[in-house]
Order: sequence, then C-alpha cells, then structure tokens
Amino acid sequence: MKRILLLALAVVIVLAISACGNDAGVDTGGGEAPVSDGGAVSEESGDDGQAPVAAPEDKHFGDVSIVFFPGGSEGDSFASVVYNGAVAAANDMGCKVDYMWSGWQPDKMVSQFKDAIAMKPTGICIMGHPGDDAFAPLVDEARAAGIIVTCQNSSLPTIEDKYKAEGFGYVGQELYASGEMLGKAALNRSGAQAGDTAIVWGLLGQEGRGQRTKGVVDAFEAAGLDVAYYEISDAVNADAAQGTSVFAGFIAANPDAKIVVTDHGALTSTIGTYLSAAGKQPGEIYAAGFDLSAASVEAINSGYLGCILDQQPWLQGYLPIVQVCLTAQYGFSGLHIDTGASIIDQSNIELVAPLAEQGIR
Repeated sequence: MKRILLLALAVVIVLAISACGNDAGVDTGGGEAPVSDGGAVSEESGDDGQAPVAAPEDKHFGDVSIVFFPGGSEGDSFASVVYNGAVAAANDMGCKVDYMWSGWQPDKMVSQFKDAIAMKPTGICIMGHPGDDAFAPLVDEARAAGIIVTCQNSSLPTIEDKYKAEGFGYVGQELYASGEMLGKAALNRSGAQAGDTAIVWGLLGQEGRGQRTKGVVDAFEAAGLDVAYYEISDAVNADAAQGTSVFAGFIAANPDAKIVVTDHGALTSTIGTYLSAAGKQPGEIYAAGFDLSAASVEAINSGYLGCILDQQPWLQGYLPIVQVCLTAQYGFSGLHIDTGASIIDQSNIELVAPLAEQGIR
C-alpha cells in the first residue's frame, strides 16, 4: 500500500511540475537552487504554427505564498539541505516562499509561527519540534484564518489527525523507528556486547522529537548495554562547534565506551573533530548518528564515523512546498511520507557522496 501511495504522489508531482514556469518566484534568503527544465506554456501557438511557446510569467502556482521553516541556522549541515529542497520546489512550482531560521530552538519556532500567521500566507510549513501541545492552538488559529499548515522532519500526530483532510501532512522519518533502526545497526556493526557502555547524546527532553533518541536508547538497553545518556544543550543544539569540550568530558567520564551516538545532524557531522579532540583514533570508538552531509561523508571515509541513518532532508524541503501548492490549488489532503529508511556506511557511501557534496543528499 505504501508503494502505491508513493507512486501516486510521484505521478501527482510530475503532472503538477509539468505546468510550472521556469522563473523562481521565491525569496531565497540569498541562496540559489537549480531551475526546473519544465515550464508553463501559453494556450496559443506561435506565429509560425509551431507548438505553444513557454510563458515564464504564467506560473501555475504563482499566487501561492508560503512561510517555510528549515529548522536550524543558516548554513548548518542539515538545515541547508532542507532549504535547498524547498528552494528547488519553489522554483519548480512557481510559488513565493519566505524562510524562518530557528536554530533548532522549539520556543523560537513557536514565536516565529505566530509571526508567520500574521503574514497571512497561503500556507506554512513547520518543523514539529515544539510538539502537539505547543502548536495545537496556533494551528487552530491558522486554519481559522484559512492558512494551510503542514509539517516536516518531526511529526505532530494529533494535529495531523485533526487536519489531514485540510492538507496537514508530514514529510520526514518515523522518529522512534528511525532511532531504533540506527541503534540496532550500530550494535551489529560495532560488536558491542551486553555490559558494554554506549554514550547517547540526544534530545529526550523535547516532546515528539525525543522519540528518535528514545528509539536508540531502547535498542541499546534491550541488548543489555549500559547507556550513559546526555542531553544536547541549547547552545550546542544551535552551534555544534560548542560541543567539542563537552564531548571530551563525556569520554573522560566513560573511558571504556564502545559506542557513541549523536542524535543530531550537525553533531554527527562534527564527530571526527569531537573524537580527535578527546584523544581517540578513527575506529577506537564506534560512532553512529543521523543525516548525510559532505562533512559526514568525510567522517565516514576517515573512519571516525561508522554509520548514519539518512533521512533524506532535501525531500523534507521539497515535498511540503508541493503539499501546500496542491492543497491550495486542488484541495488535496495531507500526505504522510517516511523519508528515513536507509543506513549509510563505508560499503555504500560512494553511491551518495557526490549528491551530498551538491547539498541534495
């Protein structure tokens, strides 16, 4: 059934994009993205009797305006890929998009959502980190104002159930399952045994988003590992470089740790720096984490990073833009799309490395 739904989605997207203009009607915040090869065409043929000519100014979704949340700070390794996907979708669909950068801070996301509602766009694409309770009254307010809302990266299941018929979808990983999947992959590849110590640096304190960390912890504890858990601080959450000395303290407190998991894309991209600063050689501790990036490719190739779960963040940027456009134009209900289904390690990194360099994978 899932394959059928995804196939149907692909057909819808192709049909929609085939009617789009070439020009990007988007406020990219200084970024650039590829322009679609397809374009809208005028209904009249050219003077020479040839096929209809392109009419770039006639954008299929040109009246759609969207406020989009990439999640992190400008330039961070994960949020930039989400942003690239959103910019590409805006180019393809012909809609206008404004971006709100949140530094992965849930409180800031809530405050910015209020600002987004005041802008009266066609739709808002939010990250779900603040959770259902924090966002529910604001989504109610947005819907009462006729604003389409959808979600990416971290799900809001209660709100999705309430507003799915009105276009509230989800594009991202299934959080708990993704965490459990990575935990089991790290166990299988590291050779860790019951009684060994695993360090988990995550976000259990965040409603909803913390489910991915919980999946990792539960997988380790089910295998009999002793888990040394540490919460990612707001400062490190916003700037991974601030975590170097913090991580060294974790290693000092757990000198015999066999595994370390960083439940954060930017922290995973920085794992080589963390381990090196803590005096560890590549492979001395098996490191695992989340999200493919140019930096995580380098970390895997260097031997510092053992494996990652790739949740394909470019799709988390692209598909919510498509969702809002299709709901606004055709009344489509919300689509629920799982993007986190693959483990990347040295055995398959070369297949995706070139796309990671381009900010697509």
